[in-house]
Amino acid sequence: MTIVYLSLGSNLGNRADNLQQAIRLLHKNPNIDIEATSPIYETQPVGGVVQDDFYNIAVRANTSLDAYNLLTVLQEIEKKLKRVCLQHWGPRTIDLDILLFGDEKWSTETLTIPHREMANRLFVLTPLLDVVLPERKHEVQQLISTTTDKNWVRQVSNQQIGSFHEDI
Repeated sequence: MTIVYLSLGSNLGNRADNLQQAIRLLHKNPNIDIEATSPIYETQPVGGVVQDDFYNIAVRANTSLDAYNLLTVLQEIEKKLKRVCLQHWGPRTIDLDILLFGDEKWSTETLTIPHREMANRLFVLTPLLDVVLPERKHEVQQLISTTTDKNWVRQVSNQQIGSFHEDI
């Protein structure tokens, strides 16, 4: 099993429900065991496209999948949730990204581990800090302190999405 960290975001439709549905579908996959989800954060969009604010969360899970098969699962979830994303960095119903996959570091045309934009995104780093294991906490804190991203990120509530240890 490999510890993986994911980022989930939504800014179209019912943002909280979109995140809840994505967690539900992750939970149903027998190769993914969700260990923790962050609280929901409302975040300012990046990239210069005028759009509504996002809801973002981070997830820590264990998986028996390799990174490419996990990416396929995430893309299937996006498809099931009718992901709409008409322009780069534009609005979307759901977005699921692999941030960290164990201690692996590599890059291909299809996938980069760690995620290539992670260090430049407070909307990713702030929820990640809530779920990261203690041995990686300093690494994430360091990224937060050195990022050039100055967009706002505010916690919506202390409640986490999903009851992933129960049948949801």
